[in-house]
Amino acid sequence: MELTRRDFLKAGGSVFGGAAVLGLAGCASPGLGQSEGRSQGELRRADLEYAIQFQHPEKILARLPTQPEITDAMIAPFFGLDTGVYAEIRAVFAGRARDAARELLENFDFRERVDRLPFEAGTTVVGLGDSITDDLQSWFEILRHLVEERRPQDNIKFVNAGISGDTTSDIISRFLSDVVQQRPAWILSMMGTNDVRRHGEDPTKILVSHDETGANLDMIRNFAEEQTGANRIWMTPAPVIEDRIAEDPSLSPQQLMWRNEDLEEVAELVREIDDPVVDLQDVMRQPIDPELLLPDGLHPSLEGQQVIVAALVERLAEGRGR
Repeated sequence: MELTRRDFLKAGGSVFGGAAVLGLAGCASPGLGQSEGRSQGELRRADLEYAIQFQHPEKILARLPTQPEITDAMIAPFFGLDTGVYAEIRAVFAGRARDAARELLENFDFRERVDRLPFEAGTTVVGLGDSITDDLQSWFEILRHLVEERRPQDNIKFVNAGISGDTTSDIISRFLSDVVQQRPAWILSMMGTNDVRRHGEDPTKILVSHDETGANLDMIRNFAEEQTGANRIWMTPAPVIEDRIAEDPSLSPQQLMWRNEDLEEVAELVREIDDPVVDLQDVMRQPIDPELLLPDGLHPSLEGQQVIVAALVERLAEGRGR
């Protein structure tokens, strides 16, 4: 039996026993798939919001040898915006992630799980992945707010090391700078979705073969174990809605496609990792509830991100584990 959002909050928020549908009204991605009756100015603003939600040049600039102090004034011109408007848009997404965390914390049982998270005071937690992590209102950002709401005195540092578009091969190439040098106590990983990205009108192959993905996952795990000693937990890729991707005004012109059968094969590779795993193929189910994804059919909505973080918190609260 599928739970409603309020059923979830009343019942304790267990997502492993059923597909919980969470959400905050009115928090879908702005504008996508909703062009009818909107002015060009409104559409441009919606496109900019979508770009700012998932594209973060500051993460690339931070790698420059000069190590510049990165400010909103430096980043806003990338999007053709003045500093105030850019900061306002980012603040909206941050507010949504915070409100999503506070809504989950309304439930006593869920609060108790958050209080049992095995993050020690003064340590660093790294979220590693692609756009689903990089998202300004991602599962990782909600997790950051959950811990800050319940344990503000513990000064736990959260580093979002998600970069939109990354494959597992890309993550290997930046693992030293983005993860090892952070000296994390925990690495929370969700990756592999872009490995099975397909390009072209009639694509004949995925971007990274399944054999290569498996080898990459092994290398990342070994890298983490040998060079950080951090605790680790993994999440499988989530299902998508293929028809929505094919019709999306942002993804379709780029001739991009993801197929659930490919994502399931990556999920199987993640399940084989000798670390704790949260299986989002099971948590989010197939066919996936459309409310759990943005109109692009690929990225989780705020509701979907809540489901992901709820599953992660439940798994982490069960106990430690490498």
